[in-house]
Amino acid sequence: MTPNDAPRTSLARNALVAMTLLGVAGAALVYINAGPARFWANWIVWTLFLLTSGLGNLFLVVLERLVGAHWSVPMRRVPERIASLISLAVPLLIIAFFGVPVLFPWTFPEAAHNPILVAKAPWLNLPFFAIRLALCSLVWLLFYSFYVRGSLRQDQSKDAAFTIRARKLAPLFMVAFFFTVTILAFDWISGLEPEWYSDMFGVYLFAGTFLSGIAAMALGVLGLIRRGRLPDVKPKHPYNLGTLGLAFTVFYAYIGFAQYMLIWYANLPEEVVWFKHRIEGPWYPVAMLLPIFHFALPFFLLIGAVGKKNPKILRLAMLSILFAHFVDLYWLVFPVLGAQPLFGWPELAMACLFLGLGFLQIRRAMGRGADMPVGDPLLAKGLEWQL
Repeated sequence: MTPNDAPRTSLARNALVAMTLLGVAGAALVYINAGPARFWANWIVWTLFLLTSGLGNLFLVVLERLVGAHWSVPMRRVPERIASLISLAVPLLIIAFFGVPVLFPWTFPEAAHNPILVAKAPWLNLPFFAIRLALCSLVWLLFYSFYVRGSLRQDQSKDAAFTIRARKLAPLFMVAFFFTVTILAFDWISGLEPEWYSDMFGVYLFAGTFLSGIAAMALGVLGLIRRGRLPDVKPKHPYNLGTLGLAFTVFYAYIGFAQYMLIWYANLPEEVVWFKHRIEGPWYPVAMLLPIFHFALPFFLLIGAVGKKNPKILRLAMLSILFAHFVDLYWLVFPVLGAQPLFGWPELAMACLFLGLGFLQIRRAMGRGADMPVGDPLLAKGLEWQL
């Protein structure tokens, strides 16, 4: 950091603090004036956005360990830092537990007279819900601590044995990750309309989680390169992130279309009503944002070599993916509040709160350790990697 960077850094930090404080005041007004339901719907959407972005980056960190990849090692410190969003989002998700009786129909008294909800009561009950929340949170935090904090300690110790331990533990993480993300999808999203179900919904949330992790990592890498903090990272490294983003853009689109097609083809009333609420009437324009920004725009930006080589085009594609990921979560959660999409000062106030908290967390994490995992014995191979 140059002397001229210090005032800009301080100004940016102060602006984020001010935005967060404004968001705190705004969130209180949302609860009082707009009502608890709208408050908790916003809280859940933003918490899931931060949590899935963090989990997506932790997945990238562990995936590198699992497959023994070399090319991504010089950039790995970026997803390790973004994964710190997990330690912010987990307390926010625990707070969201207080909103469950407000939004989730299986907690309402009339659920006792609904045969579908009665049949699901062994799973959908507050004590078991709280146990699942606690176990998932513990799993995420433990793996985050092992992989991210262990990597930071390796910078100092140069302990090559940690790389071996990290790879041996990776398969266990993958199993735990898929189970906990599936639970997250069923409990916090499909649980809002518990009569509906989809066997593919856990995979759908995983696809969005992984893709948002790739997008956030690519934006972080491009940001550090622009600031001269990754001078040894060559253009081929973010190029490969673009390739990965393109591949999983197609994967996300395939899973989303397959889920819709199977439900449309079966045409079962208890299944199609969920989509009916989200693709007809005022929600139709929101639904159409997903194929545009979650598939078409990043796909056509990244399909050729030019888009993956040009930092501006690559950045635009990744911003499109992150924006669409938020829209996706909004589209999944907010229809429970009514037939009209809600976007006004309550949503802006909650955005200030969560974006302020998220960026402050990432800025703090960006100052931890070296910008590359200098203690990793595979770093030299990663820097020498060729396409």
